[in-house]
Amino acid sequence: MAAHELHETAKALVADNKGILAADESSGTIEKRFDTISLESTEESRRAYRDMLFTTPDLEEYVSGVILYDETLRQSASDGTPFAKLLADKGIIPGIKVDTGAKDLAFAPGEKVTEGLDGLRERLQEYRELGARFAKWRAVITIGEGIPTAHCIGVNAHALGRYAALCQEQGIVPIVEPEVLMDADNDIETCFRATKRTLHKVFDELYHQRVDLEGMLLKPNMVISGKGSPTQASADEVADWTLRCFRETVPAAVPGIVFLSGGQSDEQASENLNAINSHGPQPWVLSFSYGRALQAPALKAWGGAAENVDAGQSFLALRARNNSAAVAGRYSAEMEELARSS
Repeated sequence: MAAHELHETAKALVADNKGILAADESSGTIEKRFDTISLESTEESRRAYRDMLFTTPDLEEYVSGVILYDETLRQSASDGTPFAKLLADKGIIPGIKVDTGAKDLAFAPGEKVTEGLDGLRERLQEYRELGARFAKWRAVITIGEGIPTAHCIGVNAHALGRYAALCQEQGIVPIVEPEVLMDADNDIETCFRATKRTLHKVFDELYHQRVDLEGMLLKPNMVISGKGSPTQASADEVADWTLRCFRETVPAAVPGIVFLSGGQSDEQASENLNAINSHGPQPWVLSFSYGRALQAPALKAWGGAAENVDAGQSFLALRARNNSAAVAGRYSAEMEELARSS
């Protein structure tokens, strides 16, 4: 694929205040989600759930792309239309999760490395034939006593670079996701330092592995307080620290930054995204690639029952609409209140 096609796909994924729906939960993760609604995770229940999400009316007004799991990319809607075609026909770009998960990093207690490079070139070729136009690889960086180490950041950045280069070789836009977790009790400045170190190394590797920055997207964490911190930063503080970090690390050639929600509540993820976009124009589009923060209320409303499909879809549409407003810097808490009262 010519470079300009990669560039156009990357730009389309962050155009018009739209963002990305991450529906790429592994079988283990979706089982945990289904446990919350007392629904058995089977191939058919997973298919029905994704069918409910992807057929949401007017979803394409707020969502530019959907990240699929391997199983989902091979499944079809209730009318027999393959999910990749259903999405593409709505003007939504199909994507695919290609890593095989984070495993313990040898001789690095408390740290992880993401696997999945073996056979990746061949899998990407197949995924492209199945309709995928972008991909995602998640690296996990943990904050703790003496971590993250330079070793952990280095091996994960190297893997992200190799993945991104292989994607572009096959005409697939890579979403590069180095997630600094918010699970510890650290303050926001500690998160800033860990995120800055990580992004510096990631872009160093992307450069050395000849990745075309205009044909990729970055999916980072926001710079935020750890969940256990006694001091929780405000939305404005999250915006200040996050933008400062990106201005020091992310090249302007990258067309878009699509945030992960990283354990934030639905409304917190929207509020923080809005605060970030309220600081005026930046070199990159600042959008979202949310999973649970888009899906959680829809999953609860659907509950695995066919008669609740409309209710589930209405909640997904609400969260997608509110996050699209946050990309434009027009989100407000009143939008949540109006939704609850309607």
